[in-house]
Amino acid sequence: MRSVLIANPKGGSGKSTLATNLAAYYAASGKKVMLGDVDRQQTSLHWLARRDHALPGISGWEVAANEPKRPPRGTEVVVLDSPASLHGKKLTSLLSQVGHVIVPIQPSPFDAWASEAFFEQMLEEKSIRKNKAYMAVVGMRVDPRTRSARALEQFLARHDVPVLSWLRDTQLYVQAASAGMSLFDLPASRTERDREAWLPILRWLGDDPAAWCDK
Repeated sequence: MRSVLIANPKGGSGKSTLATNLAAYYAASGKKVMLGDVDRQQTSLHWLARRDHALPGISGWEVAANEPKRPPRGTEVVVLDSPASLHGKKLTSLLSQVGHVIVPIQPSPFDAWASEAFFEQMLEEKSIRKNKAYMAVVGMRVDPRTRSARALEQFLARHDVPVLSWLRDTQLYVQAASAGMSLFDLPASRTERDREAWLPILRWLGDDPAAWCDK
């Protein structure tokens, strides 16, 4: 079973956007997907409640961070959307359940400062140090050609955290989310550029999605 935790200590970093689109990608690929929401606001599960039954199905899973549970038998992919305040025992508990951690971060000094202590804590976690879980970053709402993106990349390099990709600031994510949809539920002709930005993320997670992304 593939399991991914989306985590960042700062609110508004794009965690739910990343989690819902990732879950929808795997659902569209034919996988049995469970989307768990550890955040008190339950943003991802609100998105799921709006999702049309005609779209590839995703199961919802209410997760208590301090009460590890196993997903139902047959689940192939679990995506967990975490709260902004994730730290300490709650973080350790969730890390024990996942194989990959993706940290969405926006290219601003405030986001970098808020994330610095989190990266240090993550790199001290036993599951990260012993490669039982792998961590990487995705830049959110950013143009990689900008000075702020380069500054963010330099900041992350100091912490030895790989940057997988940069997802641009586009209304496609907002428009899709309002209907319980994702980038991968929209026609490829409208989303080709943005699907390409997802390829490094999906490959890092062990997928080879190039052919599917052309559909």
